[in-house]
Amino acid sequence: MEKKAIIYNGESVKIYATEDPELVLQQFTDKITAFSKIKQAAIKDKGKVSCGIAVMIFRHLEAAGIRTHFVRQVSETEILCRRTEIIPIEMIVRNVIAGSMAQRLGIGEGVRPSNTIFDICYKNEDLNDPLINDHHAVALGLATYGELEKMYSLTGKINEVLTGVFRKAGIDLVDFKIEFGKLPDGEIILSDEITPDSARFWDIATGDRLDKDRFRRDLSRVGEAYRTVYERLENVK
Repeated sequence: MEKKAIIYNGESVKIYATEDPELVLQQFTDKITAFSKIKQAAIKDKGKVSCGIAVMIFRHLEAAGIRTHFVRQVSETEILCRRTEIIPIEMIVRNVIAGSMAQRLGIGEGVRPSNTIFDICYKNEDLNDPLINDHHAVALGLATYGELEKMYSLTGKINEVLTGVFRKAGIDLVDFKIEFGKLPDGEIILSDEITPDSARFWDIATGDRLDKDRFRRDLSRVGEAYRTVYERLENVK
């Protein structure tokens, strides 16, 4: 599939148009950033490892009947995806308190709430992707209440599937963020990858962090952590 004009130049992925208007090519890079791109680096083979993790997760979700934009892997760092109209809302799932929520509410990291927590953010870099609620989303014209209901339902199903998958890998799925998009017929599907860049993974046995927090917090062994996630997922059937 021929790579054409760049559509999206993100922190860890780039998306290109192809000769097929219904398909895009997504490339995973070695770049890693934190704190609104203030901190940046390149991690050897991160793009290849992240691509492999994303593909395995897409396949687990598809096997569970959850539609995604993933079509196929075309190289070690590239996947072919269905082109969707992205809904500018970031869905965040929190199974364990960590990161910004711990800071915002003064709760210690590692607390497991009695319920799964869902947050949404308005995807707008100029505003630093602010936390909003459903009524804000509808007032801003980002989605209808019906679309939000569908997105929450899909997010819950994705979380249910992936918590089980990662548990088999000896990993606690602490939290993750995803985006959805619409196909031409209006169907809403997952249109985002899940990797250690966009999720928190903690080793169940040791509590060791296996995600981008290692880079954010100068914990070293970032590439090794990403490879650990990849290798463990490989053994989950």
